Amino acid sequence: MRRVYGLLARPYLCEVRHGRDPLANPEPLIRSVYAFVAYRIGAGHDAEDITGEVFERALRYRAGYDAAKGAPLGWLIGIARNVLADRAISGAETTAQVPETAAPGELERDSVERLTLTATLERLSERDRELLAMRYGADMKAAQIAQVLETTTNSVEVALHRALRRMREMLEQEEPDGRSAHGEASAVY
Repeated sequence: MRRVYGLLARPYLCEVRHGRDPLANPEPLIRSVYAFVAYRIGAGHDAEDITGEVFERALRYRAGYDAAKGAPLGWLIGIARNVLADRAISGAETTAQVPETAAPGELERDSVERLTLTATLERLSERDRELLAMRYGADMKAAQIAQVLETTTNSVEVALHRALRRMREMLEQEEPDGRSAHGEASAVY
């Protein structure tokens, strides 16, 4: 993350032609982009590296930013989606390593909940996972997501509602003993 702040401290790298500088107030943007990426691949060094790459690309291409097309966060999330897609195509491993430190609270219950949610998210479609990552990871509003996806706000709201419903249904099928409603052992990694 320090690398990102260091890059943003050099405004002479590029002139912005289409309105205000999209990186003028980078702190909340960095937090939101990191949250989106971490929601997609897990928190840690990989998420920090990808966030850094997003801001490197943003610096390189910020002369092409057009404020009339949307807010800086939407532009940056679009870049983040491209970076994640590039990593997936190249086969680069983007799964974060979980640090071995004790967490506050009820470790066993919290761990089971986190693993169950992760397994459930993995069973959702790529589109559902991306929508949920933008909404809850990057804390974007439906209108901002609609701009990034080039669709209507209503279609985003409907898609989010359906994704959450599918996720709830999957979670309700799981029983506390780790077995599905059909009696099979569930694979929670």
